[in-house]
Amino acid sequence: MIAGLVTIPALASRVHRAPTSGHSKHHTAPSSHKMHGQQTIDSDRVTAIQQALIREHYLSGAPSAKWDADTQAAMLKFQGDQGWQTKITPDSRALIKLGLGPDHSGAINASSSTNFNTLSSPASLPSTSTQGFVAASGVSH
Repeated sequence: MIAGLVTIPALASRVHRAPTSGHSKHHTAPSSHKMHGQQTIDSDRVTAIQQALIREHYLSGAPSAKWDADTQAAMLKFQGDQGWQTKITPDSRALIKLGLGPDHSGAINASSSTNFNTLSSPASLPSTSTQGFVAASGVSH
């Protein structure tokens, strides 16, 4: 009798091959790439930043209204001294610290005399509202 041959499949192994020449993973940017965000700083804003940096002794001389190497170096030094990042200039925190942040003087809560923690007296409300106010607040006359 002839014994049947038993075949044992060989252990499969994967071989990593480099991509063929037509399958490169490198992509080039399209030639019509549009830059996003602010690309330049307005000369009036540069002047204000320079004046603030001069006031804080990070820049010397008179404002030039040009975002030049000296101004950039002064802003980076100011940001670094505050412990902030020094890759993007100007940093919004630096502008706020220099007093150049957004103007909130017209905001509803800008006045220091406004206190939102106090309620109006029931006497200043119309009489029809006073009764409901008194009942809801638990204040009695």
